[in-house]
Amino acid sequence: MAEPVLNILGISGSLRKASYNTAALRACASLLPSGMKLSFADIGDLPMYNQDVFDSGIPAPVRRFEAELRAADAVLIASPEYNFSIPPVLKNAIDWVSKLPNQPWQDKPAAIFSASQGPMGGARVQYDLRKVLGQLWCHILPKPEVFIGAAQTKIDARGQITDETTRKFLTDLLAGFKPWILRMKAKA
Repeated sequence: MAEPVLNILGISGSLRKASYNTAALRACASLLPSGMKLSFADIGDLPMYNQDVFDSGIPAPVRRFEAELRAADAVLIASPEYNFSIPPVLKNAIDWVSKLPNQPWQDKPAAIFSASQGPMGGARVQYDLRKVLGQLWCHILPKPEVFIGAAQTKIDARGQITDETTRKFLTDLLAGFKPWILRMKAKA
């Protein structure tokens, strides 16, 4: 009997076409352990959260993202750090679906990594994401933590990871993510 496939929703906190985070997230599709499949969410078309808009009817892009999140067995987030914290587009996506009935972040396994041109690799965004998503009862993989510093030297203009150490860090993250997902699903 074949093992069931775990559907992972990839979310990038960057909208930039040449984003290092989006490139690394896309590269994860080829690094996944067997029995895992990665799809990608588009959060760039979500309107800014506004309670008046929420009260007048949930916009279609939000409903689409909600459906993708609910259908996923787990979430893999790659995000840059903006001003020591979460980029507005990612925080907005988190906020929109957190306001919905039976919000879909609860009990959702998640893993986080970050890439930046600076030496710290976006470490501070991860701590804020852990705080925000933890408050929503999202189950974030505690380790390994992956911070891709000096990303411009590790990801080329075609979006390919050229640094074997970075590839190994991401492979290790994904290898640890699979049992975490299974563990969290068994407890739910």
